[in-house]
Amino acid sequence: MRIALRTVFLGAAILCAVAPTQQAPSVTAEQTTATAEARPVKVFILLGQSNMVGFGRVGPADVEGSLAWYCEQEGKYPELRRDDGSWVVRDDVWCVKTTVGQRQGWLEPGFGARPQFFGPELGFGEVLGDLLDEPVLIIKASQGNRSLGWDILPPGSERFEFQGRTYAGYRDTPDSWVEGEEKKAVDWYAGKQYDDFVRDIHEVLNDLRRFYPDYAGQGYEIAGFAWWQGHKDQNAAHASRYEQNLVRLIQCLREEFEAPNAPFAIATIAFGGMGLKGHGLTVLEAQLAVSGETGKYPEFEGNVKTVDARPFWHAREGSPSNQDYHYFHNAETYLEVGRALGRAMAEMLPQRARGSQSGRRVRR
Repeated sequence: MRIALRTVFLGAAILCAVAPTQQAPSVTAEQTTATAEARPVKVFILLGQSNMVGFGRVGPADVEGSLAWYCEQEGKYPELRRDDGSWVVRDDVWCVKTTVGQRQGWLEPGFGARPQFFGPELGFGEVLGDLLDEPVLIIKASQGNRSLGWDILPPGSERFEFQGRTYAGYRDTPDSWVEGEEKKAVDWYAGKQYDDFVRDIHEVLNDLRRFYPDYAGQGYEIAGFAWWQGHKDQNAAHASRYEQNLVRLIQCLREEFEAPNAPFAIATIAFGGMGLKGHGLTVLEAQLAVSGETGKYPEFEGNVKTVDARPFWHAREGSPSNQDYHYFHNAETYLEVGRALGRAMAEMLPQRARGSQSGRRVRR
């Protein structure tokens, strides 16, 4: 029998999910396992570009800014390590990385772009695994160098004019053109990556026994979405439409996966931390604007939440890489962004005490 290793997270959103202090009858471990297996699997879909794929450095411990370095040199994150120095492998959160570099297994460091990297799924899964009694399945569909304004453009997005050029609507090609001039032929179309993400996620959901061996036919719920993306949209045209495109993305994903009330957590871009400016700042402001508490989109109140990732930025000094667009591979950045997304999701999830399913369909 696997032993669940859980971290205690303090916070109002998580504490409110604790069961009432009523004396409960004692149950055996076998009864507890059977009850958990009977509950629908909570499925969380994570999407984005390369930083969602994951470039947080796992190790080694002598590389400053790696996860092993933070654990061994600074004494941080003891909950991620066993006494023998190996990484904790959760037995309550299963992760499927699809689209690029497919991998599946119990959550641990290494579900990033390559085995020596991890992404926000680590911190996100840590929070949700500790919070929920049901089995948790993370499906991560992400791909580097993809913009919301072109590659991941959601269905129904229309063409628009910007500074004398026409920019593609969904399934148009190329990305932009001047009316009356010959279009440049490209082997891509607006929204191709969105379509590929949807295809890959459905492939997992349609064959859960293959992608998630512990699945016992108990059904699943699309419990929430998380989004971390924006680097490639730091140009005038795409930044100007980012807010509109993000609203449409949320609507389309909920419709596609028949989860109209599923919470949607967003992390802003954070390049340069609080020094972010220019088109990047336009993208960040758009990401903040769709958050439900702003009141700008009443239908998002209580079910869309954006976290500002700029406080998690680390400088090049003290980080493993010189790639600022990958947050210098700093492990703490990726871990804390993931945890922030997880906490945002936890605040939006219905309380178990109310027995609410938020109108989400259970599929079998």
